[in-house]
Amino acid sequence: MDLSLTWAAIIALGVLMYVVLDGFDLGIGILFPFFPDERDRDVMMNTVAPVWDGNETWLVLGGAGLFAAFPMIYSTVLSGLYLPLIFMLICLIFRGVTFEIRSKATRTKPMWDLAFIGGSAGATFFQGVALGAFLNGIPVADGRFSGDAFTWFTPFSLFTGLALVVTYALLGCCWLIAKTEGDLQRRFYRIVWPLTLLQLGTIAVVSIWTPLQDAGIASRWFDTPWFYRFLPVPVLVIACAWLMRRSILSRHETRPFMMALAFVLLGYSGLVASISPHAIFPGVSLWELAAPHSSQKFTLIGAAVILPVIIAYTTLGYWVFRGKVRHGEHHYH
Repeated sequence: MDLSLTWAAIIALGVLMYVVLDGFDLGIGILFPFFPDERDRDVMMNTVAPVWDGNETWLVLGGAGLFAAFPMIYSTVLSGLYLPLIFMLICLIFRGVTFEIRSKATRTKPMWDLAFIGGSAGATFFQGVALGAFLNGIPVADGRFSGDAFTWFTPFSLFTGLALVVTYALLGCCWLIAKTEGDLQRRFYRIVWPLTLLQLGTIAVVSIWTPLQDAGIASRWFDTPWFYRFLPVPVLVIACAWLMRRSILSRHETRPFMMALAFVLLGYSGLVASISPHAIFPGVSLWELAAPHSSQKFTLIGAAVILPVIIAYTTLGYWVFRGKVRHGEHHYH
């Protein structure tokens, strides 16, 4: 078994599952300002209240896996992205506290609404900034991070931060279409197409900007077998947009969320193509950056035990709390 490739797949799975699962509940907070009614906001939060904390387990899995299997990448990435990751965690803390306190608050409820909005939008934005800085290239010299505290602060990374806000807002909107009904659901149907158009715009800009700002990525995209493998991607993006439009017009409840997930998967495939096989060290392969074989083997045993557990309780949580959420219902307490 190629342990380095196995660990890379586990980490990639953890990051993808986090983006998909925590993406739509962060998206709910991003949509909060457009729904000022307190009862509507209660319903929106209750759609994810039983599962939001389990969604973040995947982020821990991805980070822990990176530390265990590729410590050089872990140390370099954290050194280069220290500030945006710290800002992201602070926002996630505020957001997590809001889930616990907002439902019990009365006089201070508007303050917790602001914390939920700021925490959700801020965490999403800084995740996107970190992604943009990663794609932009983290300066490395002698195997160590060689930039300064604000190397991550570039126009490209700021745009990817905004692009991820749009992506999570679309995921959240499509999730809420599936989980709500009546007038509230109709309002989500009205905003999902404008969000889709914004999503298409950000996909186009990032797809053009990414190879322009990094010659290595441009080479991997256009001078390798990846080019032929990803030729269908633009067509698939257009097809997803067409299916999204059809789903909205026919008032389908679950298909918009499937199309939003498809946008994420197509974008994620582009990310994989951009960083493979060198990760962040130019000319150095993933296998050369991996931890010793014995360390990878030992930690893989733990991953083989914990990964099925995470999948099982995540699946169980969504199964138990399936169905519509209505005004006055509470899935937690």
